[in-house]
Amino acid sequence: MSRIDATFAALRDRHRKALIPYITAGDPDAEGTAAIMRAMADAGADIIELGMPFSDPMADGPVVQKASERALARGIGMPQVLAAVRDFRAGDAKTPVVLMGYANPIERYGREAFAEAAKAAGVDGVLVVDYPPEECEDFAAMLKSRGLDPIFLVAPTSTEQRIASVGKVASGYVYHVSLKGVTGAGHFDIAAVAEMIPRIQAHVKVPIGVGFGIRDAKTARAVADVADAVVIGSALVQRLETAAPGEAPTIAGRFIAEIRAALDDPHSSPFPHAGEGARQGTN
Repeated sequence: MSRIDATFAALRDRHRKALIPYITAGDPDAEGTAAIMRAMADAGADIIELGMPFSDPMADGPVVQKASERALARGIGMPQVLAAVRDFRAGDAKTPVVLMGYANPIERYGREAFAEAAKAAGVDGVLVVDYPPEECEDFAAMLKSRGLDPIFLVAPTSTEQRIASVGKVASGYVYHVSLKGVTGAGHFDIAAVAEMIPRIQAHVKVPIGVGFGIRDAKTARAVADVADAVVIGSALVQRLETAAPGEAPTIAGRFIAEIRAALDDPHSSPFPHAGEGARQGTN
C-alpha cells in the first residue's frame, strides 16, 4: 500500500478528512522548504503538495505565480525541488509528498529520469496540470511502475468523458478544481462543489480532494463536509510571502493547525446541510 493510500485509510478509520497544503519549493527562501514541510506535517497536514517552479504557471493566480517567479530567481529548479524532498524525507518517513506543476520542467528533465529521481527522493505522487489523462497513459504507467501515484485535475467544466478518462488512470486521489478560474480566486461556491462531487464519484474510485479558492478555516470546514480532502495553497503561500527569515515554518505551522482544528471539529461547519447525500468516506 502506498503512503497516500495508507494515509487515506488511516483517516477513514478515524473519521477524519485529509488536509493537503501546497507550497512552492524555494519560496520564501531557497533553503527553508523542508523546514516548512516539517512544520506543516507536525501541525496536522496529512499530505503535502510541493510546487515545482515554472515560468508560465497558467492555472495559477498572481500569488502562486509570484512565488514561482521568486523561486526561479533564486535558482530553484528540479534538482533543488528533489533535494528538498530528500531533506524532508530524512526526518519524516510517513507524510506523503506530491509534486505539483507543469509539463515543461518534466519534459526538459526527461520523463523517465524524472520518475526515477522522484522515486529516489521519496516522492509519492505527481500532479501535472497540463498533462491531460487521455494523452499521458504511458507517463501514468511509468509512475505507477515505480510506486508513484499519477494525480489529475477535474474541473467544473469537465465532461463525463473527461471524468471517466481520469478515473481510468488516476490513483492516490483526484483534485477537483472548485471554480472556473485560477488558484486563489475568491468566488468559492460550496453548493456547486457539493453538486459536482457525485458526478466525480460515478467514475472515480479514489478519494476526492477539493482546492482553488479555499482561503480560511470556515471554507475548509465546508469542503470537508462533502469531500475526502481539503487542498489549500494560495492562502498559505500569501502568508509566507512576507515572512521574515526563519519565520516561515512557524507561520505555516500556525495556519495549518488552525485549519486542522476546524476540520476536526464536528460542530464547526458553517453549512450544516452541504454534505447531505455526499460521501462520508471513500470506498
